[in-house]
Amino acid sequence: MCTSIVEVVRAEGMAKRGEDWFEVNQSVVAYDHARHANLGDVITLDFTNTTLEPGARAAVELTLETAKELRAALDRAIAAAEAEEAELAERGAPAGRGVRLVRVA
Repeated sequence: MCTSIVEVVRAEGMAKRGEDWFEVNQSVVAYDHARHANLGDVITLDFTNTTLEPGARAAVELTLETAKELRAALDRAIAAAEAEEAELAERGAPAGRGVRLVRVA
């Protein structure tokens, strides 16, 4: 049974398919049965460019637990990036200049 759980949001960035990179302008987050992974229901992240051919997409199917871990990692990375940008702004440095790698297992 389809869950009909779908969120569509604007996106700005790049995605890779094969050897080629393409701009993305939309992302879709859904919870439904897996189409490719040998799993039950999954969270699907699908990044597309609606102005290009249907193959202009990068998608993943994740278990719910993996999606939760990814969300937590995104929250940590976003918080660290916001703190870095605030620190740079205080010093009058251009945004996006600091690079810091943080790996949390």
